[in-house]
Amino acid sequence: MKAYKDLSKDELLKLKDELTQQYEDKKALGLRLNMARGKPAAAQLNLTMDMLDTVNSASDMLASDGTDSRNYGCLDGLPETKKLMADMMGTNPENVIVFGNASLTIMYDSVSRSYTHGVCGNTPWCKLDKVKWLCPVPGYDRHFAITEHFGIEMINIPMTQDGPDMDLVEKYVNNDESVKGIWCVPKYSNPQGVVYSDETVKRFANLKPAAKDFRIYWDNAYVIHHLYDDNQAELLDIVGECAKAGNPDMVYEFASTSKVSFPGSGIAAMATSAANIADVKKTMTIQTIGHDKINQLRHVRYFKDINGLKAKMKAHAEIMRPKFEATLKVLEDELSGLEVGTWVKPYGGYFISFDAMEGCAKRIVSLCKEAGLVMTGAGATFPYGRDPKDSNIRIAPSFPTPDEMEQAADLFALCVKLASVEKLLETK
Repeated sequence: MKAYKDLSKDELLKLKDELTQQYEDKKALGLRLNMARGKPAAAQLNLTMDMLDTVNSASDMLASDGTDSRNYGCLDGLPETKKLMADMMGTNPENVIVFGNASLTIMYDSVSRSYTHGVCGNTPWCKLDKVKWLCPVPGYDRHFAITEHFGIEMINIPMTQDGPDMDLVEKYVNNDESVKGIWCVPKYSNPQGVVYSDETVKRFANLKPAAKDFRIYWDNAYVIHHLYDDNQAELLDIVGECAKAGNPDMVYEFASTSKVSFPGSGIAAMATSAANIADVKKTMTIQTIGHDKINQLRHVRYFKDINGLKAKMKAHAEIMRPKFEATLKVLEDELSGLEVGTWVKPYGGYFISFDAMEGCAKRIVSLCKEAGLVMTGAGATFPYGRDPKDSNIRIAPSFPTPDEMEQAADLFALCVKLASVEKLLETK
């Protein structure tokens, strides 16, 4: 198949007419498709419906240490819940605090606490002239929304196949004391599916921050979210690596069961050092008398241990994998060789990252919307919603059925073709 850039103006004009007719035919179908956000499908939610029967009015409500889960107390989580979440993250229970239902809330609270009261006795960020944050791009829009909400200056850090550009990370972190944090999704990253290499993790652990209150925000959201049994990425334990490097306090690691059990009704946790835990608890004791321990008990008794979590994730993968493969097949069949976009096959997580020709992402998303396909907004994967190249688009295959996903991918590919031809005609 001939690359679009090698076509003559007349060939491009003819192709545009053909693609426009195909697009109008698609619009006439009145499609209503959505691949905007990484929401689990109903079939995935059905996998854990029997969890609701695990704890009932006849249940023994005592935790392993005798704590009555119905009452106040146990601020940092039931012992068995800390063990479950520690095993999920690949760290030790003594490093874990169990919070409420969402890791995003923990991240927001961590930034907020740092802003108003400082980190481990350091100056509150609200009293500083400038606070900066490193943002690997493309990345997670909700991360960027948190730091933007607090008026923190965000700095783009390009992603590589091994993780963020560590030369740049080291340059900023080690030399600028106004740099207070970095967002990281280290395993099956949102949206590219990148897994941080061992070297990258070790370079993070061995950072020498100019700021004593610099923290790595290690959002291990997809730690057990594999798509394939025979190709499962491993990730070094950042908490352990930081301790070995003499930087035990430098990282906050986050994880949850939001896409394992029920989004909005799962359990979320942070793993970090003893000093950080003590610092966090100073605020927690004012903020709450304890999180939902009945929900913690429900999760532990249902999953039992890390093997139970992994078994359930295998069932999730059976539902997710056909959708990813259907999408990737359409991209390969329709776009391969045209040189109008690139993508990488992920082996876990919830997204496929697509890079269109420069200057085309917004047009592609607009065309999709007009024809009945809702996508994540172009630019959402960059701070302030500004993609310098107007190129990256996040595809979320999880929510539609496999048939709907194939239909959505087909429409998406058509919109990529049409937008690319339009862009090329601007220069002919």
